[in-house]
Amino acid sequence: MFEAPVDRTTTADRIADLAARHEEVTEAAEKRARDRQHAKNKLTARERIDLLLDADSFVELDEFARHRCTDFGMDRSRPFGDGVVTGHGTVDGRPVCVFSQDFTVFGGSMGETFGRKVLKVMELAMSMGCPVVGINDSGGARIQEGVESLAYYAELGRLNTHASGVVPQLSMITGPCAGGAVYSPAITDFTVMVENTSHMFVTGPDVVQAVSGERPDLDELGGPRTNGEVSGNAHYVASDEEDAFSWVRTLLGYLPANNLEPAPTYEPEEPPHQDVELDRIVPDSEHQGYDMYEVIERIVDDGEFLESHSRFAPNMICAFARIEGSTVGVVANQPTRLAGVIDIDASEKAARFVRFCDAFNIPLLTLADVPGYLPSVAQERSGIIRRGAKLIYAYAEATVPKVTVVVRKAYGGGYAVMGSKHLGADVNIAWPTAEIAVMGARGAAAILHRKQLGEAEDDQRGALHEQLTGEYAEAFANPYRAAERGHVDMVVQPSRTRFHVARSFRFLRNKRQSLPAKKHGNIPL
Repeated sequence: MFEAPVDRTTTADRIADLAARHEEVTEAAEKRARDRQHAKNKLTARERIDLLLDADSFVELDEFARHRCTDFGMDRSRPFGDGVVTGHGTVDGRPVCVFSQDFTVFGGSMGETFGRKVLKVMELAMSMGCPVVGINDSGGARIQEGVESLAYYAELGRLNTHASGVVPQLSMITGPCAGGAVYSPAITDFTVMVENTSHMFVTGPDVVQAVSGERPDLDELGGPRTNGEVSGNAHYVASDEEDAFSWVRTLLGYLPANNLEPAPTYEPEEPPHQDVELDRIVPDSEHQGYDMYEVIERIVDDGEFLESHSRFAPNMICAFARIEGSTVGVVANQPTRLAGVIDIDASEKAARFVRFCDAFNIPLLTLADVPGYLPSVAQERSGIIRRGAKLIYAYAEATVPKVTVVVRKAYGGGYAVMGSKHLGADVNIAWPTAEIAVMGARGAAAILHRKQLGEAEDDQRGALHEQLTGEYAEAFANPYRAAERGHVDMVVQPSRTRFHVARSFRFLRNKRQSLPAKKHGNIPL
């Protein structure tokens, strides 16, 4: 461990002393960290910052900060930095604040000095109006410092909450993240985990076994698969750390620096007059699915988009893309997964995405092909009434430009909630394949003509049902009833969708809308 020389009588001595201190932090300590982290197929805190930021852009803060704890022999080990590297730099030339936990120093645990450093860089991000990226690799609270450690977890949660909707907050889980440490990533906007090296849970396997008798392993309890596919805590699961940082850099390229600035724009791409493949994408059979990803690719710039939460609730797609060079948020049903039905997970996934886009003034493009909410006892008992209402709340609350395209089915509550005119969409477009109705034709015919079907002869009932279904479909399974009443603004040829969507967003660019004055609403959490 470095010990500063006592004699610092000349300027040259003091400069040499500074150099020695800096060398201890950036070379000697970093070498020890590399030896330990690389043995676990993990990067060091500084290597992670180098992957995130532009080359030579990092400016470190509080490099020489050290803890003040004297209990349990802690005064004999006071490393510079105290287990976390903090500072700011740039990503694609745009400012970003960052903190990176160092597992090789006290297991990356948070104490008073550690906590002060993190809060300081987050406050800097808020005052400068730039995103903040937290790189988590920590054993949790520093028990030697007792309540001080707990206090700073609470302080961090408070600051995360105040920063929410002000600057983008991204959390990267590159190692363990447990106990009180998990609540900060949960509040931030996006959380990234890494296969094989990261875990995130409130209580570890030993505690779970002691309390419940269950015996989960680390991966089952809080591994990337559990958080990415089951609980939905992770928005992206990376194959390795390089993949994780690449995804975060790409995401930052879609986002504004703060809630008062626009997202970065690029040379706009002229929308083609038509893409004839879209005219053939919806199957003739209502029982046959198609891939909504292909629809998105044919509407957005260069066919490129960045999906969030791809492993969680795959029946709902949430992604960032660009239309004529400007960022948009895309929310779409996926017919190849549960026929695009909305369940609890899909509702909460989309609602949070819509609210993020609205907070940062990112326009919303909704692509609807939805048979409704998922009917099941399990969904009802799990609170689909309350939790399904979150998506209604999110769309109704959003004041950003909103364009909706009804591709095929839009039944019942699914029609209403997927960016309908009634929830405040600005432009509603329908394809001629759209079916906007309370329910599907077959089910509607069975209910409306129950008596007539019941009185029919057994050998004639099937044919009669088919006839009545066809009559209902002819009258209601189309977009024109909604268009007659102004609930759909235009019915367009599918191949012309990109043209109409781009023109709509161009028209809405200067939209201004305000909601009734209030402290805040009460979303059904």
